[in-house]
Amino acid sequence: MAFMKRRFSLLAACLALAAPATASAACAPGAYGDGAGGLVVLTPAATTSPPGQRYLLLDGRRGALGGADAPVVCDGEVLSYAASEGRTTALSRIATQETPADFTSAGTRLVGQLIEPAGPVDPHRPLVVLVHGSERTMAVAAIYGQMLAAQGISVFAYQKRGTGESEGEYTQNFELLADDAAAALIQARRMAAGRFGRSGFFGGSQGGWVAPLAATRTQADFVAIGFGLVVSPIEEDREQLLDEARTLRLAPDAVAQVERLSKASARLMRTHFTEGFDDLARVRAEIGDAPWAQTINGEHSGDMLRMSDADLRRIGRARFDNLELIWDYDAEAALRNLKAPLLWVLAAEDRAAPIGATRAILSKLSAAGQPIDAYLFPDTDHGMVEFRTDAEGNRISTRITDGYLRLLADWIKQDVHGRYGRAEKLTR
Repeated sequence: MAFMKRRFSLLAACLALAAPATASAACAPGAYGDGAGGLVVLTPAATTSPPGQRYLLLDGRRGALGGADAPVVCDGEVLSYAASEGRTTALSRIATQETPADFTSAGTRLVGQLIEPAGPVDPHRPLVVLVHGSERTMAVAAIYGQMLAAQGISVFAYQKRGTGESEGEYTQNFELLADDAAAALIQARRMAAGRFGRSGFFGGSQGGWVAPLAATRTQADFVAIGFGLVVSPIEEDREQLLDEARTLRLAPDAVAQVERLSKASARLMRTHFTEGFDDLARVRAEIGDAPWAQTINGEHSGDMLRMSDADLRRIGRARFDNLELIWDYDAEAALRNLKAPLLWVLAAEDRAAPIGATRAILSKLSAAGQPIDAYLFPDTDHGMVEFRTDAEGNRISTRITDGYLRLLADWIKQDVHGRYGRAEKLTR
């Protein structure tokens, strides 16, 4: 499904690594610190050959451990970090207590893990449940979990239904996923009883639809969202199409055709491919062999445009409408019902989730008195990644933008202070 594949590929790309260029002894996965604010998280890189490890620094730099330009070196369980000033600093493993968990949601067994900083019990430590994007693996959650735990936060991460060891069928039904996230928070509170204060959610990407809804069902104390949307999946497709039309500098008549394409594909999605075939066929004939028709995408409309009517009727629903997505999901209504403080972090150049409508809605809700802290990081794409653009116009992610990982942790701890990279505060 285009919705899932495109979103997952962009989110995974923000943490993807090349194979190590040189050999490096493996250190234990986890977080390492120097006691002065320097943090590095190591996780397995299963896709490398031979299997290696990847690193993520608190400032967002990441790569393959053992790579020629890697500032992190591991040798016999000793991790060292080469600072830009030429200094080398030794980093020690940050101890955590990791407790496996099984819990049930909607009659389905789900599997998770509670990660707590080791040391004295702190009854005021925040507890956060990580809510997935559309990915089917724990790789992203593992890195975020370790990075947040290294900054003094207890983290509960779980495998989405139908993925990993969790039972059930994989789905993108926000209502069901919100029930799962709510059940995860109940389980996390039970396991960490007496060892936490505030508790809530952090969701990235698709988690921006799921986490606020889950929070309304569990009396969460906070919700943090990174690079999510406050529009429906259908509206997301439309915004992507129009964003691409602006990039292509299409003439007004072509932009009007793009709008009609969006409307026709939306009717097919809303009716689960029972109505709208003739509308799309008319749009397809109107667009004809326009050069832009071969490259425009959106989440699904571009692929539908380039399919024949016969193929669309035969396999369209199986390809585009197979994961119980709520196409007209009212994300703004979920935020209006949310009483807990909300952090929303936007990527200014987000191609997968264009921010125009989301930014306007957040501003409107904030002006109406809702407790929303919104931040914008310039020159970033989906996943809060900085990028370079190659000769063909493709974006190549380079790093997570500096300040984002610190902002998440400090906001959850109610300790926001100073600057966070180049972030611009939009509300409150």
